Amino acid sequence: MVNLNGTLQSTQEGKVSINNRGLQYGDAVFETLKVVSNRINFWEDHYFRLMASMRILRMEIPMTFSMEFLENEILKTIMASNLTNDTCRVKLYVNRKEGGKYTPKTNDVDYFIALEKLETPFYTIDDVPYEVELFKDYYIYSNLLSTLKTNSKITNVLGSIFAVENGYQNCLLLNEKKMVVEALQGNLFMVKGNLIITPPITDGCLRGIIRKQLIAICELSKEYNLEEKSISPFDLQKADELFISNVIIGIQPITKYRKKEFTNKVSKELLQKLNAKARLSSVSD
Repeated sequence: MVNLNGTLQSTQEGKVSINNRGLQYGDAVFETLKVVSNRINFWEDHYFRLMASMRILRMEIPMTFSMEFLENEILKTIMASNLTNDTCRVKLYVNRKEGGKYTPKTNDVDYFIALEKLETPFYTIDDVPYEVELFKDYYIYSNLLSTLKTNSKITNVLGSIFAVENGYQNCLLLNEKKMVVEALQGNLFMVKGNLIITPPITDGCLRGIIRKQLIAICELSKEYNLEEKSISPFDLQKADELFISNVIIGIQPITKYRKKEFTNKVSKELLQKLNAKARLSSVSD
């Protein structure tokens, strides 16, 4: 089932207009959520990121768009799909209403909710090869728009094609200053001893929800220190560990970059703490 502006339809029947501004101009934002047994992980963080993104894009936020309203719409869609007791990947998508060209006729919005079933409720790490390479054909620009989850993701699409064609599991993206920003599907962390480094938001990386949780975990940790600072391609081969974070996988260790192979000890330790934090967040939300 899909939810179009509050109306439930089957996936086959649910359609958006050819004049949808997300389709025509990339004039849309979205949140990807992990929902476990009808509880949304880190829902408060997702909600406030969505509201901030809509404000930055000058969308009119409906009075009805409270945390409770959108949560109920998500759970209503899950219930209609008979997935209440399962784990789901949910996409909450908001676009400016159709009309106009580059200049919109209105700043009012439409929304839709789509979902798919996942098999694993908790974050896990599989000890499988995960090799990455730099994607250097196009850059992520270090500005505010790059930090938002918009549907203007052609660089990520081309990078994903490059990865498949060359036998990599993922690629790392660079900004215009040739600094490593993030992976195709998540934020990047680098471990050197007891220091964990992740690129700053000012470098153009996504303001990731799991990135935020891991920073908070490290700030409370006695074992590790965390710094937000730029990472050059040369820094990667000096690391003990590299890992990627996003809301669906949690943490994905990188096992190889060029000739350098990495361990995943810190990744596994952080994953345990992340799972505990996810359970607490879904209960409190």
